[in-house]
Amino acid sequence: MNTTEFLLAASMGLPLLLLLACVWPSLRRRMPAWFVLAPLPALAAAVYADHASMLVLGNGRFALRFALDLPGAMLLGCAAVLWSLAGMFAQRCLRGRTDGDGLVVCWLMSLTGCIGVFLAADMIGFYFLLAVLSVGASGLVLQGEGPQAVRASAIYLGLALLAEAFLLAGLILLAQVTPDGSLLIRDAAAALPHSPWRDATLLLLLIGLGMKAGLVPLHFWMPLAYGEAPIPAAAVMSGAVVKASILALIRFLPWGVALPEVGHALAVIGLFGAIYGVIIGLTQSHPKVILAYSSVSQMGFLVAVIGMGLAAGDTGTAWAAAFYAAHHLLVKGALFLAVGVVMLTGQRHRWPMLVPAAVIALGLGGLPLTGGALTKYAAKDLLGNDLAGSVAVVSSVATTMLMIHFLRRLSSMTAAEPDARAPAAMTGSWLAMALASLVIPWALYLAIPIDTLPKAVAPAALWAALWPVLVGALLAFGLDRLRTRIPRVPAGDVGEVLYPLEDASVATGGLLERVDAFARRWVVSCIALLLVSLLFGWTLMVVG
Repeated sequence: MNTTEFLLAASMGLPLLLLLACVWPSLRRRMPAWFVLAPLPALAAAVYADHASMLVLGNGRFALRFALDLPGAMLLGCAAVLWSLAGMFAQRCLRGRTDGDGLVVCWLMSLTGCIGVFLAADMIGFYFLLAVLSVGASGLVLQGEGPQAVRASAIYLGLALLAEAFLLAGLILLAQVTPDGSLLIRDAAAALPHSPWRDATLLLLLIGLGMKAGLVPLHFWMPLAYGEAPIPAAAVMSGAVVKASILALIRFLPWGVALPEVGHALAVIGLFGAIYGVIIGLTQSHPKVILAYSSVSQMGFLVAVIGMGLAAGDTGTAWAAAFYAAHHLLVKGALFLAVGVVMLTGQRHRWPMLVPAAVIALGLGGLPLTGGALTKYAAKDLLGNDLAGSVAVVSSVATTMLMIHFLRRLSSMTAAEPDARAPAAMTGSWLAMALASLVIPWALYLAIPIDTLPKAVAPAALWAALWPVLVGALLAFGLDRLRTRIPRVPAGDVGEVLYPLEDASVATGGLLERVDAFARRWVVSCIALLLVSLLFGWTLMVVG
């Protein structure tokens, strides 16, 4: 086993080993101490693994294969940083608690699935680990308090299973056209343009992965899940977990082959979601829910970038989209941790927490010299200067408005005691995450071949990034005067239509349960069997 194979094996092996160790209660209680360390092999793999090597577990067609490409390495490394620092936050949250077993198990299950999805090189391993990730993440939502957390977890899991059903159908169609029966994702993506079921396969994949990415209108699980999940769980879900679908889009789509119909349709849906997420987010009051709608908006914009790249057949889209996703992963994870810290900090000590949060929040809108400005600069050529480019500018303005709204709501959520301070471990993890979200995008930009640094920091580029932020800030302060006139939309917006369906499903389930209990009675079963036998005999005589 070479170095790359060892790193890939350790990346998944350590979290999986810790998860299996949770079978023993005495070991399970010690697992939070490992939250910080468990993702570190994945970080090492992202930095040092050879992209040409592959880890093979098993033999023949039943083997699972794991490897890293450049987009996967970017997202895996950033996700490992977030999982480690959020793990420090979660460890402090669990200190002294006796009811944390559920969070421990679901945390390690989600971590194993997340890392596995980023590394999976074949369709079977990808689908299996995505299912592990979905179950673990729904369990994280369930660790929230009250019946709303149960409802949010059920909706999350239900939509995840529905999305995976569409995805499974698409993967089956893909497996039919790969050469020599290969199940490698790269072989499937290369064979997709020549498939006789190309359009059906693309539709199934895009529906399944789009649902998991939170595309409108099936986005409502995001505000429900992120709003109810504990702070560290919401941080890793909004940052790392949702990026599994983005990386899958990058890997499964056939780059280098122009598909304008599919690409433009995907771009329209994504850009609509980018604006929709901001509009509904401005009606929310809780910082966690506002961040959830920001994720709806940002995922929509990211899918639009992928769609425009697919329409043009631009092979550089994979790098640009992964770079954008990596920045969002870091920033959104940091902002959720900021919510947890500020809520435990009194007004006299809040500004050292709020200032870094303001910088990285405005970075999502494209504040110059932040990672957000770099990501938008990397995406501008893909979107062009026509309608899509104009909508992207509007999205930057709208994102700035939403982030200022978030910062206002965050500053009002401080602790009741003016001198209160958040625990040092929580504050340290948040500040480290904030620093990572500012520094890592620059390191990635210099390391990957997107564009030269002088162009990104040229006065024209800086002004192009700055003026939408300024316009958004002005509109945000103007909107503040109309605050009382803005209607309040329930978190989950269109998902509210599920309430009547829930009541109907409960009633239907009760009816079916009673019917099943009646049918399982011995007398009823015998009579039913007799009637079926008579009907079968009569059918044979008629046919004969």
